Amino acid sequence: MPAFTAKDVQTLRERTGCGMMDCKKALTESDGDMEKAGEFLREKGLAAAAKKAGRIAAEGMVHAVAENGVGVVVEVNSETDFVAKNADFQAFVDAVAKTAAAQNPADVEALGEAKLQGSDMTVADALRDKILVIGENLKIRRFVRYEGVISTYIHGGGRIGVMVKFDTDVDGKPEFAIFAKDIAMQIAAANPLFLNKEAVPAETLEKEKEILTAQAINEGKPQNIAEKMVQGRIQKYYKEVCLLEQPYVKNGDITISQYVQDTAKALGGSIQIVDFVRFEKGEGLEKREDNFADEVASMMK
Repeated sequence: MPAFTAKDVQTLRERTGCGMMDCKKALTESDGDMEKAGEFLREKGLAAAAKKAGRIAAEGMVHAVAENGVGVVVEVNSETDFVAKNADFQAFVDAVAKTAAAQNPADVEALGEAKLQGSDMTVADALRDKILVIGENLKIRRFVRYEGVISTYIHGGGRIGVMVKFDTDVDGKPEFAIFAKDIAMQIAAANPLFLNKEAVPAETLEKEKEILTAQAINEGKPQNIAEKMVQGRIQKYYKEVCLLEQPYVKNGDITISQYVQDTAKALGGSIQIVDFVRFEKGEGLEKREDNFADEVASMMK
């Protein structure tokens, strides 16, 4: 018997986008270890670099508020996309975000115990009430709160939400507002994982180097050539995953770092991007089961 199930093959396929038989082989080679199987597929050049979050499947919406130097981005999930278009649901999500902004709860559990903005009910009680009224299971999944100079951006009617925190002395200028919105839109479009090179964990970088080296060797390159190739590919990796290293989507001739410097100079001040968060509705969650697992199981017999 294999050390994995049909469900494991399904999960790996959803994470990597690879074919069913390739996923089955990868799990066989790695004795059912999901992470090793993902690395096996990448080393063979079969899997995309960062498709580890799983398919985006849950419904609901991401929402953001920013006022008086406080910003919040929140995700609230529902069972169907239809609910996300419900004005009552949207108003509830907005109230949840404003509650998080005003009361600064430590986590989702603490948010649930807070009194909902504009209501006598706690957030948790109001959520239960909405579940009864709307007739679907609803869940406040996550939120992030920043204080300072904040810019937010919502894309696709709540599919993606971005919040960026800046350290600057040019806040309030119309040109800065345009710049800040551009940065938020960049994050929505290019999905950086880190702010800069220094923010990439050493463990993540070493794992990336191992995988890139294995890829080069599998392409038939000698070890010494493979190591040189990895240096170049790591620079490409930085440009993909680090915001400040990314090409600016509106002008591919400059990086985001250069765009920040150019804007600060033009406005006669200083600008630094301190932090950012990007939520994509349902990332890492799965929809209700379908018959795909049965299809996989039939192939494994």
